[in-house]
Amino acid sequence: MITTPEQFAVANKAAVDSMLSLANTALASAERIAALNLNTARSLLEDSVANTKALMGAKDVQEAMSLQASLAQPNVEKAVAYTRSVYEISAQTKEELSKMVEAQFADFQKQVASLLDQASKSSPAGSDVAVAAVKSAIAAANSAFDSMNKAAKQVSEMAEANVAAATNATVKAVGATAAAAKKKTA
Repeated sequence: MITTPEQFAVANKAAVDSMLSLANTALASAERIAALNLNTARSLLEDSVANTKALMGAKDVQEAMSLQASLAQPNVEKAVAYTRSVYEISAQTKEELSKMVEAQFADFQKQVASLLDQASKSSPAGSDVAVAAVKSAIAAANSAFDSMNKAAKQVSEMAEANVAAATNATVKAVGATAAAAKKKTA
């Protein structure tokens, strides 16, 4: 319970610091995504110009088809790399935000425990049962939070593994398709 102006000022400063941390994390993530998008757009433009020049230099349809098949693999690999980078940035941001929320929740737990101790010391005789019930409810809420947090981390790890497997399968499939196309044109 906030009882003095100093405690109120400290609580406000903590809230502002927390919001600034969240905003800085979100902005840093947006900055990284923007830089990735800019670099990807630049690379795509350069590749597009180079690929067009190469295709224009083909002497016949057979050579153009062969060249086009050989250009597909690097393009898919770059698309997969871009997607992987976006996913990594998102996962890192999620991890940072999760740590902040966990820290705030831990501080909240400490404050509630302190308030309960103060309340139990100043409570009238016979209110021990009510204080114990509140403490039990808070312990149950903390346990539920911990369980949900662990489950969310497991889901995140499974999703990450599935994304990696799908990415590898896509790259292999495109590679096999490009190799088959090269054999047909050869």
